[in-house]
This record gives sequence, C-alpha cells and structure tokens, in this order.
Amino acid sequence: MSGTPTPVTPIDAPAPEITDRIPGPRVPVGDALLARLRDVCAEVTLDDGARAEAGRDWWPLAIRWATRGAVPARPAVVARPTDATQVAEVLAACHHGRVPVTAMAGRSGVCGSSVPLFGGVSLDLCGLAGIVDVDTTSLVANVLPGTFGPDLEAELRTHDVTLGHWPQSMDLSTVGGWVACRGAGQYSTRYGKIEDMVTGLEVALADGRVIRTGGSGPRAALGPDLSQLFVGSEGTLGVITEAQLRLHPVAPAEGRRAYSFTGFAEGLEVCRRILRRGATPAVLRLYDHTESARNFELADQSALVVLDEADEGLLGATLAVVDAECAAARARPLDEAVVQRWVGHKNDVSALAPLYRAGIVVDTIEIAARWSVLPGLYDTCVGALLAIDGTLAASAHQSHAYVDGACLYFTFAGRRPDESSDADPSDAAGDAWAERYYTSAWRVVMDAVRAHGGAISHHHGVGINRARFLADALGGAFDVLVSLKEALDPRGILNPGKLGLPSPFGEAVWP
Repeated sequence: MSGTPTPVTPIDAPAPEITDRIPGPRVPVGDALLARLRDVCAEVTLDDGARAEAGRDWWPLAIRWATRGAVPARPAVVARPTDATQVAEVLAACHHGRVPVTAMAGRSGVCGSSVPLFGGVSLDLCGLAGIVDVDTTSLVANVLPGTFGPDLEAELRTHDVTLGHWPQSMDLSTVGGWVACRGAGQYSTRYGKIEDMVTGLEVALADGRVIRTGGSGPRAALGPDLSQLFVGSEGTLGVITEAQLRLHPVAPAEGRRAYSFTGFAEGLEVCRRILRRGATPAVLRLYDHTESARNFELADQSALVVLDEADEGLLGATLAVVDAECAAARARPLDEAVVQRWVGHKNDVSALAPLYRAGIVVDTIEIAARWSVLPGLYDTCVGALLAIDGTLAASAHQSHAYVDGACLYFTFAGRRPDESSDADPSDAAGDAWAERYYTSAWRVVMDAVRAHGGAISHHHGVGINRARFLADALGGAFDVLVSLKEALDPRGILNPGKLGLPSPFGEAVWP
C-alpha cells in the first residue's frame, strides 16, 4: 500500500531555476547531518525537482506562484523514512543540529501547513503506509500516517467496515494529514470529524522519543486527553507515526433528498431544526442562490442536498425528520438527480489551476459559528467580499452541521479591474494586485467571523495563511499553546512558522 502526492499544477520553470516566493532565512543541511540522515533514513535526496515539490501544497495562492516558476519555500533536503524508528532518528539528529523539520505526506492542505518555511528537512511520510491491524469486534484499526484515503477505504471494505471520513481531498490526502490538520469529511454529521475518530496515537517527539497516547479503551479518565493535544497541531508538537481510529460497519442502506428554499436563511433554519430533533444525516449541505445556480442550474433558489447511509430503521427515521421539517417550511422538493450531481462532482478541484492561469484569484474560506449568528454572518461576509474592488463573485454554502451551529464555506473570485480577459496576467503589477486582493479578502472574512464570535477555521487548519490571525482568535490561550511548544520542542525545530508560533530561525514574511 503506497501512494505519492498529486501536484496541483506544473511549475513553469526548469527545476534548477525555480525560486522561493516567501522571503526569509533558510537553514542549510551540513555535510555531517546529511551523512547522518543517510545512515538512518531509507532515502535522502537533494534533487531540485523533489525539493521544489516539497516546497508547496494545494494552497491556492501557490498555484499562481507556480505559473511564475516559484513555490512558497523549499527545503534543503527531502528525507523519506519507512518506519517510526527512522522518523525518530531523523528528528533526534535535527534536534541535535538545530535544523528545522517539516512533516509532509499527501501535501493536499490549502493553507501551506506542509511548506518548509525555513528550509532544513522536509520529512516525507508517504513511505509509512498501510494498516497495522483491524479489530472488527471492537471496531478500531491502527493505521500508518502515509496511508492515502482510497487505499485505506479499499482495505477496510475487505473487512466490511469503513472509517466514514470522506474529505474533498480524499484521493490526495493521508491519514497523518487528516489528524495533524484536524480535518472533517463530507459525511461528518453521521460519522464525526477526525478528532471523533482518533482513539490513540503514536508520536515521535522533537528529541527522538516515541510515545503512545490513548488506545487502551473507549474512554479513560487519566487526566487530559493527550491524543487531542496532537490532533490539529500541524506537526509543530510532534510527528504522528501511527493512529488508532474508530470504525463503523458498512451501512446497509442509503437514502437521498433534495429541496429548495426561497432564501439561504430559511434553509439554515430548517437545518438547525433537523439537528435539534436528533437527526444526523451524513450529508446536509445548503447552497445559497449563487452556488445553487453554479452547481445545479437552479435560479433564485437555495438548494439543500441530503444524503444518509445507515441501518434501514435509523435511515427511515432520519429522512422522516428531514421531510417533516422541509414540509413545515414549505420547501420545494427537487429531483434526486440534484444529489447525484453533487456526488459526481464533490471531489472535483480541477478548476483551480485554469482560473489562476487566466488571471483570476480564487479561494475558499471555511469558518464555523452558532446558528444564532450564521444568517447575519453570511450577509456580512458576502457583502464585504463583494465590496472589494475587483471581486467577480462571492458566495457560500453550509457544509457541516451540529446541534449548536454549522460551518459556512465561502468562495470568492476576483480579477484586477484594469485587466482585460485576454491580457497577460503574469506582469509584476498583476502579481502585486493579486496578493493584495487575496489578503484583503481573507482579512474581511476573518474580521467578520471574530466580530460574530465564530471560529476562524472549521477544517482547513491554520498553516501559513491563517497564522497571522491565530493569536487574536485564541486570546490569552495562545500563551498556553506557546508554552506547550516550548516544553515539547524547546529548540523549535518542528514545522517552525506555523500556527503563528514564534520561531528561533527568524521571521518568514507573509503576507
């Protein structure tokens, strides 16, 4: 069982001529450390092409940079271990030499989490792949971090079980990335998010020690849950080398529904009422007018897509609640072909690169907030995005729902106002405008979310792009995170520059 990362778009330069887009100090790997890495690790490469690919992920702004022959930031070397012992020895060597290490695998993140901002070593974990064991009686499995999503599910299905974690990046991402970035799949209302699935971890610490957390039973009152300390830490506190995950039997039945509402707020209220009654359909996604037209060719409607898979009795009860609440709100039933259309396109991200090559700046911003503020927050964010000079479109859908609130997933697109559709978008002025526009779009949404008391990220994590907002979002608790970093990684070698944490290697300037 093995896989390799999928590049989002070619880098428009020969490998030796590729440049780094984010300025800042780069830490080299000296001959002594390089020899040590080659002694303990299955493969270590200085190849220009491998280093360039390790210097980027699916961060949309980096797509534009790739068309300019640049990546965010490259490592000095790429190390490819094949087991936890090799990972630990690489970390110990880098800890001793005070050289930064950035863990990576599928590199499907969209915020730059796996970009080695200060050079050093990129630790490619794709060689740690496969399922260690499956306990179908207790419904848990131990899985290595470099296991890609399709490989995991294919093997689990031979045991008639599933994890139920289906992110849009399913074909591109790995188990370690899901855990490290606190991901959420598209069926999360039924199965939970990755933090709900993790029952234990094996983690290599910065100094080379390997620890295990949890994993001894369904619950334990043994102090704080140390597994959750590493879930979402984005490789800044330790490197995940194995995960124990909760499983589910493969569902015997599936049901689908589709409805439309006159307004987005009316649809949000129905979603709230469905969850309030205890129904948890795997998929409960609501699209505003703009996205309903774009995705389903529905004019002046907000489309609700519902899909569930479960035991037949549970499925029937869930869909009965959905039907009752939609009927009470006088929603219009839609053909189930709408759901099939969503299923057929739910993992399609092929439009990103062509849009950036055409000079259009585009990205998505997912946030979460309480039901009581979501309608107002939606209006504020869409209005603020549309008010930015150059915006072509701004829209949203509700993608993950809970009893107390939901995730809103905003999409924006813009083009420099004085740039015609057939103009060369590669000039320096165009680049400068694109970055100003991009950072402005993110800023207005982050400010609005904070003003409404929401969470600035639901499942895409922090990485580089949200790092500048995290201290404000966490308030006084940010100092606790800093203290944890100092305790577990006193020399600051693990993925420096992420989560807004201070770095001993200097400052990487973004934006």
